Amino acid sequence: MDNETSSVPPVPRGRRTRRVLIASAAGCAVLGGVLVLVPAPWERGSAPPPAPGPAALARGAVTGGKPAALPDLAALIGERERHVRAHPLDGPSWAVLGASYVEQGRRTADAANWPKAERALRTSLRVGSPNDARALESLAALAVQRRDFPAARKWGESARKAAPKRWTVHAVLIDAYTGLGDHGAVGRSLDTLQRLRPGLPAVKARAAAVYRDRGWREDAAAQLSDAVAAADAPAERAAYLEQAGRLALERGDREVALRHFQEALRTDPDQRAAQAGEARALAALGRTTQALAAYRAALAKQPYPEYALELGELYESLGLGQAARVQYDLLRERVRGAQAAGADEELVLGRFEADHGSASAAVRRLRAEWQRQPSVAVADALGWALYRTGEHEEALRFATIATDGEQGGGVRSAPYAFHRGMIERALERYGPARRHLREALVIDPYFSPLGAPEARRALAELGEPSVEDPPAR
Repeated sequence: MDNETSSVPPVPRGRRTRRVLIASAAGCAVLGGVLVLVPAPWERGSAPPPAPGPAALARGAVTGGKPAALPDLAALIGERERHVRAHPLDGPSWAVLGASYVEQGRRTADAANWPKAERALRTSLRVGSPNDARALESLAALAVQRRDFPAARKWGESARKAAPKRWTVHAVLIDAYTGLGDHGAVGRSLDTLQRLRPGLPAVKARAAAVYRDRGWREDAAAQLSDAVAAADAPAERAAYLEQAGRLALERGDREVALRHFQEALRTDPDQRAAQAGEARALAALGRTTQALAAYRAALAKQPYPEYALELGELYESLGLGQAARVQYDLLRERVRGAQAAGADEELVLGRFEADHGSASAAVRRLRAEWQRQPSVAVADALGWALYRTGEHEEALRFATIATDGEQGGGVRSAPYAFHRGMIERALERYGPARRHLREALVIDPYFSPLGAPEARRALAELGEPSVEDPPAR
């Protein structure tokens, strides 16, 4: 034994050291007391994992509650369509496909996506689990895009029951409850959302929207600033920049808003909501030729009826009545297409009819809308339509709902304050009328190419209060 041991030549110290170093570099593990050498990556012939492709990126965004890039979405939809043709009983894949249609429709304003999304999501529930939270949540998101807020609440609450800790469900429920004017439920959903995923950029952006509706504009701006800084994909960052631009424009910060919108477009050229925002900011700055071009570019890629209404009113403010009528005809056409796809466009149609069509038709539409989904936005539109038909006392009731924080209307909105001031002026309540017309012009002196000049004229006609006037309340 000793002879056998002595026959093994000793390993020089330097060579032993090199072996140890080589073993360390190559990697090793101790399993059951046995040293196992693990080949180094270059010895295994491995390579770094490939970067995720467009479809994978879109899937991560869609399933993670983030905005997705349009080219990536198209790749994901093509991939999932091929997959479900080959595997028609794959419920989760149907759910991803349906959610992708919803996101694509939101980004493009193409209502043809809504029936496709509904079919895919209902197929997911039929061939998979009827309690699939992802499919239920996507049906809620689809209902939000269709402005069917009672359905959004129904599907969203079903998804929450199936998966109470799924944070994206609570985000969709915030939209549903906002559309129904249920401000208490909005607050509870936001509390849950922030508890489940504190610090997530998408959660901060959703909180900013709620804070804006409460009139907490500085808090909303801070949340959006954090969301923009933390966003990890161009489409996501651009979406939050667009939201920040809208918030800046609502408080009259035209240059700041324009910078946000233009940065959003540089970050994601498909961010057409930012293109429409850029048009609003340019119009407010008096750069009308550029504003008209930006509106036309936005409508070419994302033809929302609201954009056609805004462009029509800009043309009208410039004395271009025929061009305005073209846009109003486009609005009607887009509304018909969206309604055929199951969308509720009564709010935008009521707003349009009140100022550019039949005010009595607007009242009928908006009364029905108020009964169905009584949001602050509907209260403002109904109040204005009633004013246009001469029903001033009832108009004031709805305008108060839209502007009184105790009744839910906490948002600081120049158009809402303008509407209330004009209604009070018609009722000869001159003190409150002055206060609300001034408030509208303080919040945003450029809030509308038609409304802002009308507010200034009305305020000038009211003049300064006389010493006998009672104080405004």
